[in-house]
Amino acid sequence: MEKRILFGCIAVMSLLVLVSIAGAQDEQWLQYHSEREADRIVGDMTSARPNSVSGTPVQLPQTKADNPYFAKWSTPMVDSGFLWMAVDRSSENGPWDQLYIDSNADGKLDDETATTAYRTERSSSYFGPVKVVFEIEDGPVSYHLNFRVYTSNNQVRQVYAYSGGWYEGEITVEGQKMYCMLIDYNANGTFNDASREPSGCDRVRIGRKGTRDTGYVGKYVEVESALYRAEIARDGAFIKLTKAEEVKFGDVRVPETIKDFSAGGENGLFTRKPDKGLASLPVGSYRINSWSIERTDDKGVKWQLAGRYFNQGADFEVTEGAETSLEIGEPVKASLNVRQRGDNFEFTKLLRSRLGGYIDLIRSGRSARDLWKMEGKNEEGTFAKLYPLPDQ
Repeated sequence: MEKRILFGCIAVMSLLVLVSIAGAQDEQWLQYHSEREADRIVGDMTSARPNSVSGTPVQLPQTKADNPYFAKWSTPMVDSGFLWMAVDRSSENGPWDQLYIDSNADGKLDDETATTAYRTERSSSYFGPVKVVFEIEDGPVSYHLNFRVYTSNNQVRQVYAYSGGWYEGEITVEGQKMYCMLIDYNANGTFNDASREPSGCDRVRIGRKGTRDTGYVGKYVEVESALYRAEIARDGAFIKLTKAEEVKFGDVRVPETIKDFSAGGENGLFTRKPDKGLASLPVGSYRINSWSIERTDDKGVKWQLAGRYFNQGADFEVTEGAETSLEIGEPVKASLNVRQRGDNFEFTKLLRSRLGGYIDLIRSGRSARDLWKMEGKNEEGTFAKLYPLPDQ
């Protein structure tokens, strides 16, 4: 009887170990990297603007400036929701070249050592990568930030924070080796933010190494036209992909002139090439991200009309068993904005669609905005020029 019980215990333990190993294999771990100019290396990053705080909310080890600049860098990685930071000088009348941040998240700055700017300019100082450490369930996690401190009239006016780190590495998708990169787009310390607002959504890349094809972090991710449910670690350490089953879809109707369009939201980012104006998306909330129309003129020259950077006016819902119509594409309107600065006038040429956004006209792969001609004359007839000028 004792032998049976022992055998049974061993069998159960072996099964638990196998299940644990199988589960661990689903989480594909990535390597963390940090660089001084991560935004230029990785791309697809934007800045956060730490909120300035007046007075002296926390003490510094020492100060040279009469009024150091204090701010809160927002991050959900700590219970308070932010880390204190401050900008000071190394000499009383020198540049703003000293930066403090609560690197151990203890709510204080007087136990911190200043980071010295690696470059100072007339109106800016640059710092980084600056290390902070978050305490999570699995232990301490390192994260890095890069900063640009903007100054004017010898005072700090704004601090811009950029993510100084990212995760990348080889993963396996359906038995195929691919490369994955996770990007903290909004520079708040996490890598799994999903949102209909592009600025509030982190980024993911899956494909060949070096690809710049970037998607939104969300519920799903498409890899070579296959749909997967995506689980991304909050700190970016791993990604887990599961083949999506029983996903509910809805139809999206666009003008038949649309060659392709993309839409993003908490489900992720999807690019579609409509068939006679019809495409499908997983049920959910979206915002139009981009669209394009292509034509060839009678001389064989290829033209493209492309729209991007849309606001809330381009939000839409996809519901199961229903068709959603999107008013994207043509017509677009050309306009000219004029602004006077002293004795000079600034002219800006614009294209706008029904849903706003930035519209570009492309000829043979290059922007064709300079093909727009404008003639400037005065009432006396003593001045007449055609813009852009020949040498522009």
